[in-house]
Amino acid sequence: MKYINKSTNQLINASTHQRINKSTNQQYMPDSPITLFFVVITSIVSIYAFSNNEVFNKLKLNPYMVLHRKEWGRVFGHAVLHSDWFHLIINMYVLYSFGGVVENAFGQFSVNGRTWYAFFYISAAVAATIPAFLRHRNSHAYNAVGASGAVSAIAFASILIYPTGRIAFVFIPGVQIPSYVFGIAYLIYSYFMSKRSSDNIAHDAHFAGAIYGLLFPLLIEPRLISSFFVQIFGGV
Repeated sequence: MKYINKSTNQLINASTHQRINKSTNQQYMPDSPITLFFVVITSIVSIYAFSNNEVFNKLKLNPYMVLHRKEWGRVFGHAVLHSDWFHLIINMYVLYSFGGVVENAFGQFSVNGRTWYAFFYISAAVAATIPAFLRHRNSHAYNAVGASGAVSAIAFASILIYPTGRIAFVFIPGVQIPSYVFGIAYLIYSYFMSKRSSDNIAHDAHFAGAIYGLLFPLLIEPRLISSFFVQIFGGV
């Protein structure tokens, strides 16, 4: 899955509705040091934990251990762990693809935008655990790892900022759909799959992260909500 913008490769500055023009033959790649930092740190810890069960077991999310034994580090630590290479690569690819757009936008919204962006990602990782704590707080057996909740928040923040962008799927060449259409479908899928709990995927974390990703940016730039609808319905 990859984020791309319109054929003219223009990124909407949602706070001013100005356009930053880019070559039609170049993918928009904003300066994104915070995103790159999170990708590097997460990759290093995840790869190290692949062969170190002690680290893996200390950092994985277990609501019971957090609430009853006060092991609060798990609330943050689970987001830098992944179950295998595929899990890690997919999450980091999506984070880097969407994160640059969001980080750059936050930098335009506020003088301290990149600091807010860093806080946004970290807090999203925590917010995405809320369903797990509500459903599994008394379960010894429940464990979860992965940055998927935080990554979902980043992806949905980009959808809020630029809803008329296009989502391209790596494994389905040539298929592109509007970002907001993808967002609606993703929310519906994640919600119903979280109710079924028939696989080993934390769909509830994906859903919670996505909702957080739609709400948090509004604290930084409230006009994003009007910009969202103007871009979809106003021909922006």
